[in-house]
Amino acid sequence: MPLWTQPPASDEPYALVASLDNARHLSSLLRAVHFQDHATCFATANGLRVTVEDAKCIQANAFIQAEIFQAYAVQEESVTFRINLSVLLDCLTIFGTGSLPGTSTALRMCYRGYGYPLMLFLEEGGVVTVCKINTQEPEELLDFDFCSTKVVNKIILQSDGLREAFAELDMTSEVLQITMSPDKPYFRLSTFGNAGSAHLDYPRDSDLMEAFHCSQTQTNRYKIALLKPSTKALALSCKVSIRTDAQGFLSLQYMIRNEDGQICFVEYYCCPDEDVTEAEL
Repeated sequence: MPLWTQPPASDEPYALVASLDNARHLSSLLRAVHFQDHATCFATANGLRVTVEDAKCIQANAFIQAEIFQAYAVQEESVTFRINLSVLLDCLTIFGTGSLPGTSTALRMCYRGYGYPLMLFLEEGGVVTVCKINTQEPEELLDFDFCSTKVVNKIILQSDGLREAFAELDMTSEVLQITMSPDKPYFRLSTFGNAGSAHLDYPRDSDLMEAFHCSQTQTNRYKIALLKPSTKALALSCKVSIRTDAQGFLSLQYMIRNEDGQICFVEYYCCPDEDVTEAEL
């Protein structure tokens, strides 16, 4: 009997029940935001959001829509808990990360509510493992308030373009400078490392550019140490949306297609490092 068709272990209702026929769909997305040990999970009728923060400067969100799951039910308007993400990933990959061709690990995830552990039932090749992970009181998270009406500049780039940039630019630089402009250079990435300054420009009609909506020239710097965790999501993604607001806050939204062709999103928010004056440019 598939895990998602099995009845709950008791009559007591679960606040959250979610089942996947391939746990790797979830573990790969969680790895893309795994740069701190703990994460906050939000479950609503629309799906699951897993949020990780560091130093109140960067926030990552993995979105797993309800349609991705074979079964998904939330009994309350929203269910929130904090969990050790490292432990969760260890459990999800308890059968190993490299399954044999044609095999996958099925997952049933159950949570009774506040104070209860997150229960994982994992099955592969007829072997079922049960994991209980203690949950914690959720902490207050940053609200970057990145609504579409506050976005000043936005481009959508094929991920190959950004992967190329991270490969070519000098990562000994402490900051990555991003210039977005309705005029030349349109979209420029700059570093200031041991080998000197390096710039990579993308014209608005580049084959890699899928959308270009820039209303004003902005130049902002971001600590590369804060941006490096997002390269995990970049490696999995096919497209990336790069947005900035009037204060220079950065949103990197990665579109990720899983093995079954389903679309999920991972988004990183990052605060600017410093104001850049025209004299510095």
